[in-house]
Amino acid sequence: MLEVTCTNEQKIKITANPVTATGKLVALDGALSILVQSGDGNILMEGDNAFWVISGDNPGDTTYLVSGDADLGDGVETISDIVILHVEGAKAVNLGLYAEAPVPK
Repeated sequence: MLEVTCTNEQKIKITANPVTATGKLVALDGALSILVQSGDGNILMEGDNAFWVISGDNPGDTTYLVSGDADLGDGVETISDIVILHVEGAKAVNLGLYAEAPVPK
């Protein structure tokens, strides 16, 4: 499981680097599949092995199920993992003060 945190004005790129049981990099058969299991976040794919987790408008968690096919032949052997995106509310960084035009007393 991978847990990441951002504000409700941000997104985070996630890249998959599949490995064997001994830690050797290996390819998947086709592109990743990502499903939003809960929360109001979204995704944007970038190639076969990378995607953006995009925060929703409100603070809270979004859980993504990430799956791929480990069988490089005709069959399908699904492997999967979870990404949890913790979203915090963006905070004010200045007061945004402004002045109106002068008026008579």
